[in-house]
Amino acid sequence: MLLETIKSPEDLRELTYAELDELAGEIRDFIVRTVADHGGHLGSNLGAVELTLAVHRVFDSPRDCVLWDTGHQAYVHKIVTGRQAGFGQLRQAGGLSGYPNREESEHDYIENSHASTVLSYAYGLAVARDAGSIDKRHIVAIIGDGSMTGGMAYEALNNLGHSGRNVITILNDNGRSYAPTVSNLSESLTRIRLNPVYMRRQRRLESIVQSLPLVGRQAEKTLEAAKAAIREMWQPTVFFEALGVRYLGPVDGHDIAGLEKALRNASEFEGPVVLHVLTHKGRGYPPAEDDDEKHLHDTPVFDPIVGPPKAVPTGYTQAFAEAILKEAELDPRLVVITAAMPGPTGLLPFQDRFPDRCFDVGIAEQHAVTSAAGMAMGGLRPVVAIYSTFMNRAWDQVVYDVALHRLPVVFCIDRAGITGDDGPSHHGIYDLVLFTKVPGMTVFAPSSAQELHVMLHDALELCDGPAMIRYPKGPARQVSDHEVGSAFRARLVRADTRARVCLIGIGKMLANCEKAAEMLAAEGVACTVWDPRLVQPLDQEMLANARRHELVVTVEDGVREGGAGMSIGDQVANATTRVEVLGVPVKFMPHGKPDRILANLGLDADGIAAAIRKALPV
Repeated sequence: MLLETIKSPEDLRELTYAELDELAGEIRDFIVRTVADHGGHLGSNLGAVELTLAVHRVFDSPRDCVLWDTGHQAYVHKIVTGRQAGFGQLRQAGGLSGYPNREESEHDYIENSHASTVLSYAYGLAVARDAGSIDKRHIVAIIGDGSMTGGMAYEALNNLGHSGRNVITILNDNGRSYAPTVSNLSESLTRIRLNPVYMRRQRRLESIVQSLPLVGRQAEKTLEAAKAAIREMWQPTVFFEALGVRYLGPVDGHDIAGLEKALRNASEFEGPVVLHVLTHKGRGYPPAEDDDEKHLHDTPVFDPIVGPPKAVPTGYTQAFAEAILKEAELDPRLVVITAAMPGPTGLLPFQDRFPDRCFDVGIAEQHAVTSAAGMAMGGLRPVVAIYSTFMNRAWDQVVYDVALHRLPVVFCIDRAGITGDDGPSHHGIYDLVLFTKVPGMTVFAPSSAQELHVMLHDALELCDGPAMIRYPKGPARQVSDHEVGSAFRARLVRADTRARVCLIGIGKMLANCEKAAEMLAAEGVACTVWDPRLVQPLDQEMLANARRHELVVTVEDGVREGGAGMSIGDQVANATTRVEVLGVPVKFMPHGKPDRILANLGLDADGIAAAIRKALPV
């Protein structure tokens, strides 16, 4: 197999185009088998095979700086830069990351798994190169069309155009982010503009016209007017060039020879260049090509012969999908906003039922939040559904555009806590620290699917300001009616008049607290267990009960420092009550299975019980 001979990008340059086509097929088969075994991002990588091969044949990584946005499309890049053997442990604890990783290879410059940032990195690296601080020839940034919907990408484009710095941007346009891309970027320009000879002749003509005596200025204006008229006649408005960035394309992203020609031409221009490349997400694997929703953007473990089962919401996401439909039927003012992820956040059923009340704004979390503020000002009841890790990007908007105006926007924060295989950039461990510090914010943490239903209803009915409901990835506990709370009250889960210990388990962690209490009861240590349900404001009855114990232990799957447990401790600790706060340390957590990570942090039932034994007064 050709793939076995590829140990570095240099090996690609020895291959004929026929051999490259054969290699592309082998790489697709390899990626499908690997993702089938471990799960991961499939569709985007299948679509980027030829593009990656062409980039590494034309440019000389790591001498040339190749950057990826987002990094989930970099599997092929990893394969051809010497990490093929590591794919046997893709996204496994201690194994290969699902994103570029600076610790893995000198070919990885950025660990980029949050979208729309690469052009800012590229600008900064170009500044360093031009200052002589780094020895890099070309700065090459590959950005997906979904990532290009983010405001930060536009900010960087504007800066690049103004600066005139040499950066080659490759716009990998497969028409999708996760769902179809929310974008109106131009898709057609004349092919002659791919030719640098044409551009050099144009600049020479401009120079000659400017030098003409007496009429030079007028002739230059006439030439510009003629060029503008031709553009209006033969091509759509050139968005990029209005920002000072030259646009080339579009180019077939699966034609290696054509890609190489276009990339070499782009590398000859002075100043920033965007090369528009059209690719097909999921190319070469029928189950991905036939997936209308997301072209198998990401998948669990599956049988590669038949492909993965159709993706459907599960766990807390499914509970939210059901709850939001029920609330929408009751209140015609209810609208939902998401940032390019209607499927993963459980909003596809809502979108089908209420298409005019569901708004996908693209990868633009800041805009999502402030637009929700505007909707609330106008009398609607907006619900914003975003992953916890991506919600961090809209912190300023939550505080100053929503909370400062005391607007009733409900934030439904999926994937809160330790999420697992996607690593440090995807763990949702900051939301409790951040949102509990927002004035007027009500913060709910459901411990079951049924609690999420009740909390969404209460957030919409009882909160006259902003509210947040945070829930984890994975299965949701199913409980009976008597195990569900209401309004802003905590729920007493386990009571014992002999108890010296009070356990307060936040959200998902309640189950581990209950298990720990059972283990300790078998040892003769009685525990009271509370489900706080809300971590802001805290139920005063729960706090009063906690103060009657010798030891109070709080458990959360968010950052411990400044988190919900410390807020509880501030209000409970006294001369007779000691508080032990268990949570996630302030450090970047590697990828791995969530339960294993929690166990390593002492946040499983065994770890909680061990902490109580250690802290309990004799």
